[in-house]
Amino acid sequence: MQHTEMINESMRKAIDECMSCSALCEETISYCMDMPGTMMDAANLRLMMDCAAVTRTCADLMCRMSPFHSEMCAMCARVCGACAEMCEKMPRDEQLARLARACRACMNSCNAMAGAAA
Repeated sequence: MQHTEMINESMRKAIDECMSCSALCEETISYCMDMPGTMMDAANLRLMMDCAAVTRTCADLMCRMSPFHSEMCAMCARVCGACAEMCEKMPRDEQLARLARACRACMNSCNAMAGAAA
């Protein structure tokens, strides 16, 4: 069976946003762990870890045109939305604000990808 489906511009955008969000999640986890005092509780750190892993996996599935990529995009959008909401509860922190914006952008792209395959 020959692979004939190609990555289109919408998917390329979603892949880029997933990878960017994953990297920013990892950076923010480190940032939070290095902050004096406890800025984040364990549940919030786990959510950022989940977001980093899910966005990375989602990008991988789209890159290889997995038949499961649309389902993964739907899950990715849910996790990114939850992570963005968590970050937005701490509006005075620029690092968390950057992550919230990246999560929202990724969520929107993944929702579009999940809907495109539906």
